[in-house]
This record gives sequence, C-alpha cells and structure tokens, in this order.
Amino acid sequence: MSETTATNTTTTTTDALRERALKLDAADPLADRRELFALDDGVYLDGNSLGALPAHVPARVQDVLTRQWGELRIRSWDESGWWTAPERIGDRIAPLVGAAAGQIVVGDSTSVNVFKAVVAAARIAGEGRDEILVDATTFPTDGYIAASAARLTGHRIVPVAPADVPAALGPRTAVVLLNHVDYRSGRLHDLPGLTAAVHAAGAVAVWDLCHSAGALPVGLDEHGVDLAVGCTYKYLNGGPGSPAYLYVAERHQAAFDSPLPGWNSHADPFGMTPGYAPADGSARGRVGTPDIVSMLTLEAALDVWDGVAVDAVRAKSLALTDFFLECVEAYVPAGRVTSVTPAAHTERGSQVALRCDDAEPVMRRLVERGVVGDLRRPDVLRFGFTPLYVGFADAERAARVLAEVLAESAGA
Repeated sequence: MSETTATNTTTTTTDALRERALKLDAADPLADRRELFALDDGVYLDGNSLGALPAHVPARVQDVLTRQWGELRIRSWDESGWWTAPERIGDRIAPLVGAAAGQIVVGDSTSVNVFKAVVAAARIAGEGRDEILVDATTFPTDGYIAASAARLTGHRIVPVAPADVPAALGPRTAVVLLNHVDYRSGRLHDLPGLTAAVHAAGAVAVWDLCHSAGALPVGLDEHGVDLAVGCTYKYLNGGPGSPAYLYVAERHQAAFDSPLPGWNSHADPFGMTPGYAPADGSARGRVGTPDIVSMLTLEAALDVWDGVAVDAVRAKSLALTDFFLECVEAYVPAGRVTSVTPAAHTERGSQVALRCDDAEPVMRRLVERGVVGDLRRPDVLRFGFTPLYVGFADAERAARVLAEVLAESAGA
C-alpha cells in the first residue's frame, strides 16, 4: 500500500469513527447530564480518581459557610439538619448501590470504614474462625488495614486472588474482604457468586465498592452482602477527600460491634455517660463529629443523580468502553498498547487499562494535549469513563490523541 493510499484509508476511518461518535452522542439519553458539571474543552477520563465538580455545588457550599455556619452557627446542628446528615446522605447513596434505606451511614474515610467493617465482621463470625481472606490484588490500603485488623483480633491474613476464593474458603474462614472492581485493570469481580460462596462457608463478606458505586449496579441487598464500604469522590463526584460510607445489612446491625465506638454512635450521645451503649441501626457506624462541610458538599453533588437509573449508566459505560477500545484498535499501531481490561461485559468495570512500555511519559503528553487520564506504575495507562459527563466524541478524541502521541514517541 502506498503512503497516499494509507493516508486516505486512515482519514476515512477517522471520519467514520467521528461521525459514529456524533450519532451516538445525539442518541444518548444521559447527554444532558454533562451540562450539570463544570468542564472545559478537554477530555476528562480520570473520574475514577476524582469526579468532576457539579456546577451547582459552589453556591450550595457558600450557603453552608455563610448562612448555616456564619449566621446560624450552633443552631445548624438542628435547624440545618447537620446532626442527621450521615444517615440522610446514606439513604441517598443507597439506591445507587442497591440498598434499602437505613443501612448506610456516611462519614470518615474509606480506610477507617474498612477497619470498622473487617473487625466487626470478625466479631460477627464468632469463635473458631481465625482467617481473614483478602484480595491479593487489592488496593494497598485495604491490605494494610486488614492486616492491622487481623493483629487486633488475633486472626491471620490469607491473600488470595478473587477467582480462587471459593477454593480457599474453609471452616476457619471468618471474613472475606474483596474489591468489586480492580483499581488497576478495571476487572469486575463476581459479587453475587463470591458472596454466595462466602456464605456457604459460614463466613462474612465485606466488599469495597470504590470503583463500582455510581458506575454500575451493585445489588447489595439483592445479593445478601453483609458489609460494604466505598468512597464518594470518584463516580459520585463528592469532591476531594469527601467522606466515605459504610453499609451494614439490617440483619447484622444489632450485632455490629464497632472497634471505634465514639460519642456520635452512642445511644444517648449527649448523656455523656462513662459507659458506652451503641445506637440502633446504621448510626452504630458513626464515630466522632461529622465533617459537615465536606458532607454537605457531597449531599449537594448527589443532586446530579436525581432521575438517573443506574442501569442506564451501566449501559452507556459499556458502550463507551467498547467504542474507545474500537477506536484504539483502529488508530494505534499494533503492539504499542495492550488492553488489560477484560473484553467481556460481565467482567468489566467502567475503565480501560492499557499496558504501555513508556506509560509515564505518554500520559504526561496526553495531559498536555487535553486528554486527562492517569497511570499505575510501571506500565498501565488508565482511562476512567464516567457516563454522566463523558461522551462518545470524548472517547474517539482520546484514542486519536493517544495514537498521535505514540507515533511521535516512536519517531523520537
């Protein structure tokens, strides 16, 4: 093929993919959600690390600062609903993860909630079970926290790949801590099947939803999950450092024994008695005074979900990642990148991870050209697709710019 013919073929392919992207965006039932976010002309594919700012949030936060805090001051604990915020906001998150009201409390960080969940789960499991199975590929902090919880409770840690959990379960298994979506590869693990296997072995299932909540259906109640934790600054767009949440299934709430009993989770928090008596319900997951400014920022951000079905989000997520992978295959020279994200929809979260030898400089040049993803060292380019504000034209542009950067890198 001559150089002219190759160029013409490339141009035709690009034009066809651009046209398809425009048609897909025009037919997208979630397209109008993009207008709710503060975005520029770039392509933002890092919502799986930090979600974009919903445009109405600054004004709402200004009210929290100037009126609720500045004018009402201490009265806002009652008059502005500060005291009930952890459970109220938890009930707003609940439909996004398939939970009924009264089972989620918002507060603290994901790490702190992992600690609460793992220790409480070990206590629920009871005597004679001394093993905590942990996803061997887990986000590092989950592993650190689980190891600390094991030392505290006299258990031992057993690292295991999620697919190997059923074979590793036994009469000594107390708790299994797993990630719903792998943060590196974007692999979606089998929450229903693994939870059922854990229960068949008599153990307690704890799931980390950081990379799934807000991107795909979770079904906590439907699948009988015992305990779950998640952050709110990724697909839920709560802002940097926004508070995490803890799910405690209703059937476990009476037995939930938190390793961090604080005055906020006391049955009579203002009684100031020396003895601790836990509150009823999900409030047992509270510890100290809530971070009200961050919490109410999150509450405002959740407005973008009003009227949105998680199934519609999932459908668009899969269509976006399919289309992005198709564009990468069409634009990027063979062998320059390899997808480590599963092709099967049942095994894919809402991100695409591409292995690339020179991932760090490539991502740096992508960001310079307005395509923002991130990387996981040493060699993974990671692109997160947030269906509420990422479109098909974004996916096509990102793949095209990636191909340009890789071509320049090869010619350097």
